[in-house]
Formats: sequence, C-alpha cells, structure tokens
Amino acid sequence: MVVQDSGSVTYQGNRGNETRAWQSGQSIAEFLELGDFEDSEFRIEDLTISGISNVSNLDLGSYQLSNFQLLEWQTLADLNAAIPNLGNKYVSTIPPIRQLVSKVTGFSGGNRQVKDVIRDYRLSKATFGKNVNLDNYQLTSIPGLIDAPLKKFRNWQDSRIDGIPGLSSLGWNNFPGIPSVNTSFVGKVDLPLGDLEANRSRSISGSFQEGFNVPCLQPNCAHFEAAGPGTTTGMQWISGKSQQVRGGFGILKALNAGKEPTGRNPFGTAFKQVVWEINEAEGSVQTAMFFRICKTIPFVGRTCSPYFIGPVPFIKYREKDPIIFGDPISFQHPIIPSPAYYFPFNHA
Repeated sequence: MVVQDSGSVTYQGNRGNETRAWQSGQSIAEFLELGDFEDSEFRIEDLTISGISNVSNLDLGSYQLSNFQLLEWQTLADLNAAIPNLGNKYVSTIPPIRQLVSKVTGFSGGNRQVKDVIRDYRLSKATFGKNVNLDNYQLTSIPGLIDAPLKKFRNWQDSRIDGIPGLSSLGWNNFPGIPSVNTSFVGKVDLPLGDLEANRSRSISGSFQEGFNVPCLQPNCAHFEAAGPGTTTGMQWISGKSQQVRGGFGILKALNAGKEPTGRNPFGTAFKQVVWEINEAEGSVQTAMFFRICKTIPFVGRTCSPYFIGPVPFIKYREKDPIIFGDPISFQHPIIPSPAYYFPFNHA
C-alpha cells in the first residue's frame, strides 16, 4: 500500500512533540503506527511475532533484536511483565539481558535470576535501546519474546508497522480480528460525472463528524450517481478531490486544519474510502484509502486526526458495478463510531 502524496505534521503525543513525515511512493508501513489502528476490529495488538512467522514463513534467525522496534524503549521490568516466566531465568544465560545489567550496574549477573536483579538494582530507566547493541543479538535470543502478544509491551502503540517483523506483508485476513461483511446498504455505480457538475445536494458522502449526507455547494462537485433500492437511486457520492469536510476528534482534530476528503467508511474506522478519480469517458471511478493518526495521551484520552493521509489507491469501479456503502446511510457521531467491517481480502 503506497501513498501518492507527500506530507508531514507535528503534534503533541506521548513523547512530547512528535513528527510524522511521508513521501510520495512510500509504503504506509514505514510511517503509520500500531496505535493508529487501535480502534479497528483487526486487533493487531493481539498478534505475536511467532504467530506472524507461522503464517508468513519468516526465517526468524535472519532477524535481529533491532528489527523489533518497540524493544528500544522497553526496560528489563517491562520485559518481565510482558514475557511469562522470564523472571525465573538466569541473567547469565541471556546475553542481551546480561549486557544491559552489566552496563548499568557493573554486575555481570552471575547466578542471579532476572526477577532478583530487577528487585535489587536501579534499572527502572535503563532501556534496551540505550544500553544494548540490539544489532548484535538475534530476535530469538530473549526467551519468550516472540511469543508475547504485542499489547503486553509498554507503549506498543508507538511502533511503526514495519517495526514488527513480518507485519507489513501479513494479509489483513490473517489478523486476529477478521472483518465481517456488512451488506445492509449496497448499491451500484450508475453514472460517473466530472468537475463541471455543481451544487449537488443529494449527497451520500461526508464524515463521522458531519454525517454522510453533506451537500456539495460549490462550482466543482465531481461525483458518481448511485443506483439502488428506494431513494438510493440518484444519490451522489462526491469526490474527495473536490470537497473537504470536518474530521477527527480530540486535540489531534486540529491536524490538516481539521479537514479530510469527503467519503464513507464502509470498511470501518481503519481507513476512509474516498472517490478520487472520475473518468466520464471511460465510465469509471477510482477510489482511494485515506488514513489518520491516533493517540491515547495520558490525562487527555483518545484522540484522532482527520483522515488525511493518502491517497492510497483502492478499488476501481465501472458503471453498473456493485458497491458497498455500509451502514448507515446517514450517520453523525462526535467521537468514535463502531460500524461493522467488510474487506476484499484478495485486494490486500
């Protein structure tokens, strides 16, 4: 999944001021983080490296501890909390832990167990990233590391997607939470119409914040007219290239001036589906995915930006093709919606 436009934003996050930057042609795995999908039904946080490996046939022996990004900010106490029975292991038998303990305390570990070292020495601020050369050790060098669910690690949300070995190539249908089909509102692409169209009021597009019937009251309202049961025929899904709407919630809603391309979320909250390119002559509609930045900030709570990171090419439709609009036809919610999901796995 490759983003077509470049961009960057700076915002207040868990680590103070944080910056996200992306370049046209770059994979979203290189700059989107696990926490951006925490609200989705995919339950990425339940994955383990060993589970990913079993599906993707990874050669875990070819990965180093440095390939597991979130290990950088873990302390020994964090690992002990995340990995069952690690506390009963002897420090001397686990080289990366022995290096951390030796560098911070000057003590090689001897015959002391991990839990005893944590209790007796001041290691609460000693992270692996600052005290261990993670390139020198295989991913499997810490017992139980690859079997621990991602959510067990402190601040797992801050890891990039490509900071988890094998995750960027894992099919979405292999995630712990499999999206369910929502066919409560299905129609057809009836008639693609270009920028010369103006002032369209029977909209079927918008955002969670403004609802999904936001009219396009401007000179250029590229869209396609839908066909379907009841009043669906003649309704207009406006192009997000033509119209922007309000999006996001919490302090991150200020990003991108609080705006996102108009569209719908038939596949849930992980991304927004946006009509992007309209080709009247060909009778086709190219849609795109737009993503957002989400954080859970102490004393502030959950916050998400508008869906403005994109476009990432998605499904192309032609006249008379069926299209899932999702449920409901009109919806407005100030915080976090919970629609059902459907995802064409073969597309991913």
